[in-house]
Amino acid sequence: MKKVFRIIMVVVFILLFFGTIAFLYSKSQEKPEVYETKSPELTDIVKKTVATGSVIPRKEIKIKPQGVSGIVETLFVEPGQMLKKGDKIAKIKIIPDMINLNSAESRVERAQISFEDAQINYNRDKLLFEKKVISESDFQKPRLAYRSAQEELKSAKDNLQLIKEGVTSKSGSVTNTIIRSTIEGMILDIPVKEGYSVIQSNTFNEGTTVAIIADMGEMIFQGKVDETEVGKIKQGMNLKLTIGAIEDFKFDAHLEYISPKGVAENGAIQFEIKAAVKLSNEYFIRSGYSANAEIVLDRREKVLAVNESLLEFSNDSSFVEVETSEQEFEQRYIKTGISDGINIEVLEGITKDDKLKGEKKKKIDTIKKDKDEA
Repeated sequence: MKKVFRIIMVVVFILLFFGTIAFLYSKSQEKPEVYETKSPELTDIVKKTVATGSVIPRKEIKIKPQGVSGIVETLFVEPGQMLKKGDKIAKIKIIPDMINLNSAESRVERAQISFEDAQINYNRDKLLFEKKVISESDFQKPRLAYRSAQEELKSAKDNLQLIKEGVTSKSGSVTNTIIRSTIEGMILDIPVKEGYSVIQSNTFNEGTTVAIIADMGEMIFQGKVDETEVGKIKQGMNLKLTIGAIEDFKFDAHLEYISPKGVAENGAIQFEIKAAVKLSNEYFIRSGYSANAEIVLDRREKVLAVNESLLEFSNDSSFVEVETSEQEFEQRYIKTGISDGINIEVLEGITKDDKLKGEKKKKIDTIKKDKDEA
């Protein structure tokens, strides 16, 4: 009985030994690689470039004080308000320069003295003229002196009033202490507040900006294009504008300007472009919205194309692997056309019925499994 048991144990051991060897051998044998196949297809290919930038008003101006400096006494408007040409924006309280003020007051005093002296002479000679003691020619000189002194006094007083108040008796309601809009549009910003000091615009100083006004009914896209693409675009091209704040709508634009000079930015040369934006009544575009402009450089309709991932490159030539029999492939040269970054046009080398070597099945199944788990 023991002998039979031993024989059985030996047989079981031998079977386990050879079974393990067979299992390890089968595991060591590589399974044949299976590839997915894809066929070329007829499709439209559009080659585009994208310019980044922003949307700004075509007409945007800065309103500055003209001929007067001082302190902002009153603001009549606020950002977002629509204005017409001539509407009030702010009132400036003049803080006169002490040297100019002292000189003007001194001039008034001198003019007053001269006027009083001329008036005395005029009244005396007038009385003599009326009594025919002196001739008209003798009376003409004091009369002229009196009128000149009268005009000088009036001019001196107007000058003093102008320095103090920014307005003269001659000008009436016209005054440069009231800052007015020079165009019709919307107020984008008011950089000053009541109590701020402002400086007039002159030859030596650009002046303090009181308000920024723009015509929001005419907007342009201002962006930049890389030097590798600028040679492919030209004025008159149509653009599709995507504004970051308005995701569900694309605006049409018309390319108007391409800068003749590039600017170096981050190691690349960029060229400025401008395009007129066709506005929509459904959306209000605010000044400074960031935007991307798609520019169509080339287009092919209903052409034979393949996915760029199927291409192999060698010595400036393009190749694909075409299936000749079940999971048997041969390398074949093809001539390519334009590409949109995903699909590329095939001009010659393959037909629509050819099957091209793609990715391994195992890799594809793994990607699908990861997507399902996610």
